[in-house]
Amino acid sequence: MTQCPELSFHHGGISVPDLQQALAWYRDMLGFEVEKQFAIPKANATVAMVKRGALRMEIFQVDGAAELPDERRLPDTDLKTHGNKHVAFRIPDLDAFLAVMEAKGADVAFVVREAFGRGCFLRDCAGNLIEFVEEPTAA
Repeated sequence: MTQCPELSFHHGGISVPDLQQALAWYRDMLGFEVEKQFAIPKANATVAMVKRGALRMEIFQVDGAAELPDERRLPDTDLKTHGNKHVAFRIPDLDAFLAVMEAKGADVAFVVREAFGRGCFLRDCAGNLIEFVEEPTAA
């Protein structure tokens, strides 16, 4: 059997109703900076690639796009719909991260502090879910 060539993560993509508002949110909340902006005329989209260190996100504003359904705004109900779910970022300390995000006024959707792991979901300014995971320490 032929093996798949090496893969590495390039970016996640998020659709938003207001690109400029989203760029400000990702900058102010998570420290992402605009790498480049461009149009995709066939998709009627305005796009920005944002970057923080090695992390990249592609943020789309598509004219005429449907609104994010309410069931996609909560992790437990979002899982009941097939398709891509969210992007996740590793964080070193959940409680420290939450303290910073809450001080910035972030919309915290869900927090998990269980034996299997710790993490949380935030909603961006458009209601899209983003997961943050504290890696367990080796025992």
